[in-house]
Amino acid sequence: MWLMSYITNNSISSPNAVKGELSAGGAVSSSGEHKGVEMCFPYGVVSIPPAGERAVVLPLDDGEVGLGVLKKAVGLEAGELMLYSKGGATLVLKNDGRVLINGRELINGIEPLNDVEPTDGGELGND
Repeated sequence: MWLMSYITNNSISSPNAVKGELSAGGAVSSSGEHKGVEMCFPYGVVSIPPAGERAVVLPLDDGEVGLGVLKKAVGLEAGELMLYSKGGATLVLKNDGRVLINGRELINGIEPLNDVEPTDGGELGND
């Protein structure tokens, strides 16, 4: 009985996530190539990561799923959120309730009238 338990516990390895670079066709190249990987997003958010980004892929029983790309959020505090595009557009939700669009604070769609420079909307760095 102990032998069966030993074999079961030591012969089945759990799947490990891998990271690799996205190609133009959406495949992820790591130690092997992962094609046709579906990406995982929070509800209501969808994006197509550009080629060259570093992505994380998790094997599943029925295939693989891309968990996202690796980025460091620079200039954000814990609890803040930034949406960004490859072209440089940003939308930042700040902890104090402000919303910054491309680094500028807008109130009811209008930039406040003052001589203050736009606040730092944060920037992204590669991990």
